[in-house]
Order: sequence, then C-alpha cells, then structure tokens
Amino acid sequence: MSNHDEAPENRLRKELPEEMPAGGAGAGAAEAVDNASGAVDGTKGQSSALTGRQRLVKGLWPPRVSRAQLIVAVLLFGLGFGLAVQVASNSEGDGALRGARQEDLVRILDELDDRTQRLEDEKQGLEKQRDELENSSNQAEEARKQTVEKERQLGILAGTVAAQGPGITMTIDDTKGTVEADMLLDAIQELRAAGAEAIQVNGVRVVAGTYLTDAGNSVSVDGNKINAPYRFKVIGKSQDLEPALNIPGGVVQTLEKEQATVTIERSDKIVVDALRAAKRPDYARSSSQ
Repeated sequence: MSNHDEAPENRLRKELPEEMPAGGAGAGAAEAVDNASGAVDGTKGQSSALTGRQRLVKGLWPPRVSRAQLIVAVLLFGLGFGLAVQVASNSEGDGALRGARQEDLVRILDELDDRTQRLEDEKQGLEKQRDELENSSNQAEEARKQTVEKERQLGILAGTVAAQGPGITMTIDDTKGTVEADMLLDAIQELRAAGAEAIQVNGVRVVAGTYLTDAGNSVSVDGNKINAPYRFKVIGKSQDLEPALNIPGGVVQTLEKEQATVTIERSDKIVVDALRAAKRPDYARSSSQ
C-alpha cells in the first residue's frame, strides 16, 4: 500500500508530535515552583543573616548628599560651634564668680564703683571744659563784634569812615558876601547841640578839632578854602535838627539879617562821604599798653 493510500488519521498522527507522558507537564511546573521557592528562601536567609547595624551601614554608605544639603550642614555646624563656644565662655565666667569668696566679690564691686565714679568725674570735667570753650569762643566773638562796632562809631566821629542815615541838608546862599566864619561855626555848634552825628560842609568833613577862618570873601575850614553857596550835609534826627536852626534869634535869623538865603531840606538818607586821614597822636598813648 502506498503512502497516498494511507488513512487520513494516520497521516495526522504522523504530523503531530508524540504525546507527552502523563504527568510530565505537571511535574515540570512543580519543579519550577520549587526552584523559585528555593531562591526566595535563599534570599530571605541571606537577608536574615545581616545584623541591624550592618543593614544601617549598608543604607547610609555610600552617602548620597546634594549640594544644598551640604551647605545647610556646614551652616548648622558653624552655628552649633558658635553656640558651644559662647556657652563655654559664659560657663567659665559664671564659674569664676561662683567660685570667688565673698570678700573677693565685695572687692570687685568696690573697684567697679570706683571706676564708674572716676569715669563720671572725667565726663563732668570734659563737659565743663567744653562749656568753657564754648563760652570763651562766644565771648571772644562778642568782643570782636563790639570792637568792630566801636571802631566804626569812633571812625564816624573822627571822620575816617563814611556814614549815611537820616538828616537834613542846609544850603546857605551868600550873594552879598556877608557870611563870615563865625556864623558858620555857630551853625555847626547848634547842629552838634541838637544831636548831629556827622557833618560835612562843601566836601570837608567836620570833626571835633575843626576850625573855621575867614579867607577874604570866603571861608576856610581846617585850612581848606570853600566858597558860597555853603552846603551842610548833616546826619541826625531831622525833627530835632531843623527846629534847632529855626529858633528865634538862632542861626537862620542871624544869616537872614546878613541878607543870606537859608534853605533846609529833610531826607531819609544823607550820605557823608568826605574823609579825614587818621592822625596818630604824638604824645598820648593808650593806658592799656
């Protein structure tokens, strides 16, 4: 019988693999399970063989630290070290005081009190010196100001500095040439008596030692010849100066009798700028030298 004539079921059996013996698959699976169980049991046995310290070391080493954790650790270490040093220092100081005797503690307190008193005395002394220096400086400045003011006032009286202020201007027009030096001198004296502080006549400063003389048809003031009209520039209280010149029988009436014309004008600002050279006395000296 040829192969083509074989029964269909025989051909199918030849193509299929041989049947596995009964119980073969189950035995293989059981063996695999047993092997896995053995491995697990081996691992458990190995883990249980390690002690707690060994497991801790194995978990901590090798360390896994980040950069931020490292910086925080360094800062915490520095802070702890500083606190430890401060506590140790305080403990040493407290320990030294705790171990001192009562007599030593009393002596230390007395020394502190004495030192405090010395510092307080030194402070008060320095404050006193400061106040004295300030007062001395203020007094020196005030004295300087008074000296400058006094010099200015004396300069006005001596004619060595210019002056300005309220006053009057008196003009004497002498067309007949009848005004003499003594009449002008009377006018100056009357003005001084009325409170004149600075006087100037035709560009010549009038001072305490001023003298007037006749020079022909004119007048000489301190050797300086002046001509009519005679113009007086006077600084002072105008309410006192003008009435003093106009009193009955006074300067104005006397000049008008000599056919001179007198004009008086009040002003809030009179400038006396004619100056005299400062003259050094030949014999008189200050008593403070």
